[in-house]
Amino acid sequence: MIMLLVAILVAGALGSLTDWLFMGVLFHDAYNRYPEVWREGVREGKSRRAILWSTALGFLMTAAVVVLCTLAGVARVRSGLVVGALCWVTPACVIVINNMFVKMDPKITFAHCVGYGVRLLIAGAAAGLALGRLLHLAG
Repeated sequence: MIMLLVAILVAGALGSLTDWLFMGVLFHDAYNRYPEVWREGVREGKSRRAILWSTALGFLMTAAVVVLCTLAGVARVRSGLVVGALCWVTPACVIVINNMFVKMDPKITFAHCVGYGVRLLIAGAAAGLALGRLLHLAG
């Protein structure tokens, strides 16, 4: 149980770094292509609350992948990566569909899709590693 919690915390922290890279740094100027779509204060850097909530939800996503891997009986990194990749399909589709209706630079759509993919792959890999070690220790 402790190993799974560590997997969630480590993968969640790494996932937060990938969020920063893919959704904050990469194509940063593209976020200003349609300034009217952003909530008041976000463009001025007054987004601390949004960042905290998105970080918490990122950890929840990570935990969900780890739990799903546990339920699926994943015991290898490779299998965890498959679960992470399958989990990625949903947010990727939502992001692409949203881009069809909301003005957003295509670079942002791409960066968000890749960013969530990396986060979910990290979660799956961490789960596969942790669950594999637990199985090894039990056997």
